[in-house]
Amino acid sequence: MNPAQLGYAIVQFLELLKYLIIFRCVLTFFPALNWDQQPWLAVRSATDPLLQPFRNLLPPMGGMDLSPILLFFALGILQGLVAGLF
Repeated sequence: MNPAQLGYAIVQFLELLKYLIIFRCVLTFFPALNWDQQPWLAVRSATDPLLQPFRNLLPPMGGMDLSPILLFFALGILQGLVAGLF
C-alpha cells in the first residue's frame, strides 16, 4: 500500500466516523430506543469513546450535549491534515 492509498483510506475512515456521529445524533430524537440492544449498542460502542473526551471538555448546556459538534469539527480538521500530508 503506497502512502497516497493509506492517506485516502484514513480520510475515508474519518468520513465514516463523521457519518456515524450524525447518525448517533439523529437517534437521540427517538427516546424509546434501547441503547443496550443491537444495532444501537454497536453505534454507542463505536461513538462513546470518541465523544467522552469532548464531554469532559464541555459539559451539557441547557440539557444539550454539544460534544458531537466538537468531535465533528475535530474529525474535519484531522481529515484536512491527513489529506494535506498524503
